[in-house]
Amino acid sequence: MKELLFLEPVFTHNIWGGTNLKDKFGYNVEGNDIGECWGISAHEHGDCTVVSGEHKGKKLSELWKENHELFGEYNSERFPLLTKIIDAKDDLSIQVHPDDAYAAIHENGSYGKMECWYILDCKEDATIVIGHNAKTREELADMINNGRWSEFIREIPIKKGDFMQIDPGTVHAIKGGTLILESQQNSDITYRVYDYDRLSNGKPREIHVKQSIDVINVPAKDVADSIVSTDNLEKNALHQLISCDRYSVFKIDVDGKMDFEQTYPFMLVSIVEGTGEIDGTQLKKGDHLIIPFNYGKVCLSGKMVMIASTPA
Repeated sequence: MKELLFLEPVFTHNIWGGTNLKDKFGYNVEGNDIGECWGISAHEHGDCTVVSGEHKGKKLSELWKENHELFGEYNSERFPLLTKIIDAKDDLSIQVHPDDAYAAIHENGSYGKMECWYILDCKEDATIVIGHNAKTREELADMINNGRWSEFIREIPIKKGDFMQIDPGTVHAIKGGTLILESQQNSDITYRVYDYDRLSNGKPREIHVKQSIDVINVPAKDVADSIVSTDNLEKNALHQLISCDRYSVFKIDVDGKMDFEQTYPFMLVSIVEGTGEIDGTQLKKGDHLIIPFNYGKVCLSGKMVMIASTPA
């Protein structure tokens, strides 16, 4: 039987970060500005290390190159996906991501960034920025160039357990007091549209006006198509939340026991609530692992919530 690949996360310190990754997930990391936990990543800005078993000490990017049998016949030059937990103590900048075609030309061959969010926790009456109110590209450019932010930005209400897909070209921002799990393409390309005129080390952070106007979709996707509630999903089942041309993402709410067959090239799994076991190995909130190719039957037990993803 193939081994599960448990990974040591990488953390980032951010102007908007907080302490929830320490306080709620128990990660051993210093500081009061911990914005992101890169739980499953083979990106050059954060390359996770295998913590146990035959491949202990290897970076995920090494495994992708040297032990590709773990990932089946899925072919791409780089590991395709990235899973992170984001703790926004303060508002993130209003931002947008390019697609693969734009990033390949303008960002040295990088992948674009398609992503999706699962809301782990948020304040009462919380909102999130998804989309904008410009009807034409001319109106978009005018709103951005003239700082018409209150007219431009579209905020919508959210609650714990909501799920949303953020296609490239979608204006978006996480608001302060929100904790999310993000499943995304393996890319770190972000264009800031607006940053509330904040200073970082005494200077404003870079704003990417031209790139933003280039890549933002106009008009924005309808609000009704932006958010899916995961409340009242059946327990002990693999629920597909999204399937798009870069990934599929699932929610698994284990209460007792469940089995499923791992039929995908490989599966990225993050435990976001509770405790349990996978094939006899203990799991707790904050653990991240990869179920490799041809693993076969997966036996889960306990009381826990997992978010899983697999490449398309």
